[in-house]
Amino acid sequence: MFAVVLVGGFGTRLRPLTEHTPKQMLPICGVPMIEWVVTHLAEHGIQEVGLALGYRPDAFLNAYPSGQIAGVPYRIAVEDEALGTAGAIRFAAQEMQLEETFLVLNGDVLTELDVSALVEFHDQHKAEATIALQTVSDPSRFGVVTTTENGQVEEFIEKPLADKSPSNNINAGTYVVNPSVIGRIPSGRSVSIERETFPEMAAARTLYAMESTTYWLDTGTPEQFLEANLDVLQGRRKSKFAMPTAAVHPTAQVEESVIGTGSHLDAEVVVKGSVLFNNCHVGRGVTIVDSVLSDEVDVGEGARLEGCVIGLGQRIEAGATLIGQKRPES
Repeated sequence: MFAVVLVGGFGTRLRPLTEHTPKQMLPICGVPMIEWVVTHLAEHGIQEVGLALGYRPDAFLNAYPSGQIAGVPYRIAVEDEALGTAGAIRFAAQEMQLEETFLVLNGDVLTELDVSALVEFHDQHKAEATIALQTVSDPSRFGVVTTTENGQVEEFIEKPLADKSPSNNINAGTYVVNPSVIGRIPSGRSVSIERETFPEMAAARTLYAMESTTYWLDTGTPEQFLEANLDVLQGRRKSKFAMPTAAVHPTAQVEESVIGTGSHLDAEVVVKGSVLFNNCHVGRGVTIVDSVLSDEVDVGEGARLEGCVIGLGQRIEAGATLIGQKRPES
C-alpha cells in the first residue's frame, strides 16, 4: 500500500527551531523525525511513500538525494500555495496518480499504531475512509470523534471546548482513504479534511474509526518535541536507531538528555532533560535544563539556560541567565 505523508506545514509553534528547517527534519535522538515515521510504515509493509510538501521542499530532497528515506522509495508533490489538509491530500493524490486505497498521515505525529490492523478494519467495514483514534485526557486541542458500536463515525467535532467534548477519542492523524474521497474535496481553494470533508462523510455514514491505545505524540510544540526525545531515552518507545556521539568532559553531568554529534561539553557542565543538536559548544560551568538548542549553538562559560529554545548558530554570552526564552537563528 502507498502512504501519503503530510509534511508541508511551516511549523510555526516550533520556532525558532523551524525558521529554516521543516519540523519533520528535526532530530529525534539524532535521527530526522521523517525517518522515524517512514521506518514505522515500512514495518507494516508500506513499500513507497509520497511527501506532500510545501515549506522548504529542498530540505527533504537534499537530505535524501537517492530517492529513498530509511530505505523506502519516495515521491513528492509540492504545493505552490497552502491548500489545507484535504486540499493537500487531493493535490498529492492527483500528482501521484493514486487510483487505489492509500494511507494518509500527519508527518509530525509519532506513533506505534498498528497500521496493518487499521487497514484490515477499513476493509472489513467497507468504509470510504477510516480514522485512527487515540484516547487523551484533554481533547480540546484535537478533532473529537464519536462512533457507533461497530465503529461508524457519528460526529466529527474539531477542537471542542474542554467541558463540551462528547468523547475523549481524538483524530490521531492516520487515515485509510479510498480514491472516491478525492472527489469530495473541492479544487481551487484551501479545504480542511477535519472541518469539512470528514463531517460531510460522517453525515453520509461512510466514515469509520478504529480505537487505539498505543504510543502517540503530536510533536507540534517545543515541549512536545522535547518529550519525543525523552520518551526514547526513557524507554517509552522502541529505539530503532543508534544514538548520536559527542565529546563530554569527565566532570560534566548529563541526565536524560540528548547531545548531538560533534557537540562538546566542557568541564563542570550540567545538562538535564534537554536536547542539543549537532556541533554545539557548551562552556565550563554551564547549566542547561529543560531546553532545546539547535545546531552550532555556543554557550559561554557559567551561563544558565532553563526552559529555553535556542535557534541555529546563536551565541549565549558568558554568565548569562536565560529563563523561558526563545532566541531566533542568528
